[in-house]
Amino acid sequence: MRRAMAGRSASAGEAPISAQDVERFRRDGAIVLRGVLDGDQVAGLAAGVDRNLADPSELAIRTESSDGPGAFFEDFCNWQRIDEFERTIRSAPLAAVAGTLTGATEVRLFHDHVLVKEPGTTAKTPWHQDQPYYCIDGTQNVSFWIPLDPVPREATLEFVAGSQAGGTWYMPRSFVEESPMVFDPGELEEVPEIEADREAHEILGWELEPGDAVAFHMLTLHAAAGSRSRRRAFSLRLLGDDITFGPRPHRTSPPFPGLERELDAGEPMDHPLFPVLWRAPEG
Repeated sequence: MRRAMAGRSASAGEAPISAQDVERFRRDGAIVLRGVLDGDQVAGLAAGVDRNLADPSELAIRTESSDGPGAFFEDFCNWQRIDEFERTIRSAPLAAVAGTLTGATEVRLFHDHVLVKEPGTTAKTPWHQDQPYYCIDGTQNVSFWIPLDPVPREATLEFVAGSQAGGTWYMPRSFVEESPMVFDPGELEEVPEIEADREAHEILGWELEPGDAVAFHMLTLHAAAGSRSRRRAFSLRLLGDDITFGPRPHRTSPPFPGLERELDAGEPMDHPLFPVLWRAPEG
């Protein structure tokens, strides 16, 4: 069994967001938070990404561009072995933000995710949702996308505003082969052709600086273009009270091998892999 999060015990914290942020998140499924991480936290994540690139885990994927010099690297679930990730997850106010956005009384870590697009990476990240790739059910969840380099508007993450509101799950497909994952073919609806009629949708996206973060619901449709410059990002997935274990018939992304032997379907994610980061203040 992997070790639980070290350091101080989970405690209440103040979320540096407004009531308007909460309203927008629940309506649109995505908001931008300016300066939510300080310089030391950004530097810590950047150092952690350097360590991760130098020593990838067995889950790491590197995809070379087929028509240029770029490459896309991603890796998952490294907080247990990269101290800079753990320290920032613990010190940053992101868990408190997630609790406030979702109305949860307790917030757990689900997993971390490193995404690096090297200069000249032309490949786009296609429109998709996050939650159908995962082994969780429930609605109280937040993904944070945290840039470690300046991100211009044309290379940023984009979202279809309100796409999470109906609770629809779309078929998760691998980004390269575009083969169905997690669910059997035909079991879920296909992702709508957003690019075919962008004007029919309210598409959100923001120019970002290190220290900023985008918070979004795991059912919000999102995508990203290629990048002319290096674009390092750290993502953090957090879970609220109503999230339960949802074993799938196929391999999830990321996988948690053997978890089905320790948690039953529909059971809360009370497990050392998913430590509590924040609890709401009493009273």
